[in-house]
Amino acid sequence: MEYVIETKNLTKQYGSSTVVDNINLHVPKGKIYGLLGRNGAGKTTAMKMILQLVYPTGGTVRLFGTDYNKHNRTPYGKIGSIIETPGFYNNLTGYENLQILAKLRGKLSKNSVQEALRVVGLDKEIGKVFADYSLGMKQRLGIAAAIMHEPELLILDEPINGLDPIGISEMRSLLSELSRSKGATIFISSHVLSEIEQIADIIGVMHEGRLLEEVNMVELHKRKRRYIEIDSSDVKKAAKLLTNDYQITDYAIQGNTIKIYDFAHSPGEINKTFVENGLLVTTINANEENLEDYFSELIGGGSIA
Repeated sequence: MEYVIETKNLTKQYGSSTVVDNINLHVPKGKIYGLLGRNGAGKTTAMKMILQLVYPTGGTVRLFGTDYNKHNRTPYGKIGSIIETPGFYNNLTGYENLQILAKLRGKLSKNSVQEALRVVGLDKEIGKVFADYSLGMKQRLGIAAAIMHEPELLILDEPINGLDPIGISEMRSLLSELSRSKGATIFISSHVLSEIEQIADIIGVMHEGRLLEEVNMVELHKRKRRYIEIDSSDVKKAAKLLTNDYQITDYAIQGNTIKIYDFAHSPGEINKTFVENGLLVTTINANEENLEDYFSELIGGGSIA
């Protein structure tokens, strides 16, 4: 498989603190790779090292098959990026801001600014100054700046952070379209699991500086287990009944909820047993694991937020 980004034992230390710890990333050409992790997991630092904004303490980076130490300016001309908050002039329009960037970059086509604004849906806002942009519009202008030169690779650090549901939906559609129509490889970090699940082809999970796993989304969907989810007044007693009456041991307890992964007995049958033994059952559902469940299990409990 051809990888656009490949790292080997990539590490970054600040004094005695290891922020990124020997990570091995593999981002295939033409795919959307979602790098997941809590704030402080090391995602941004990893992206900065890939872009040579921060130099690694150890390990190597390969971009488009070229070793990090051999990089000249050529590979970076194929990359568009947003790391942290995009910066623009508040008193200028989005079009004027992009024109300035285009002149600084040089060698862009005559219509590159207008086309970038069209792709992100800002071509009808030519006269509006940046200060009057909504947060979603600002993020889309950042994407426009990143794609003006038609890059082969987009590196985006939390591009949906702080957006409202409409803005998130628009960003999701935009990134999916860039991948499909332009063939761009997209390397995106986020802690919004539900959104990454809808667009990513592959995910990597970082926790406390380490890359815990890389998994193809098709494979992850195959791994997802179905379960019966029951909210009851006494989960410890419920667990004891499952073990003693049904010999069920494949379950998990979260707060007042018990998740039963053994489908040998019907939800109605289990519910009847619980009620007959004095338990108040408030909710009972059959569900399937999602990315949040996968992440929580991988890091040993807790959510990503």
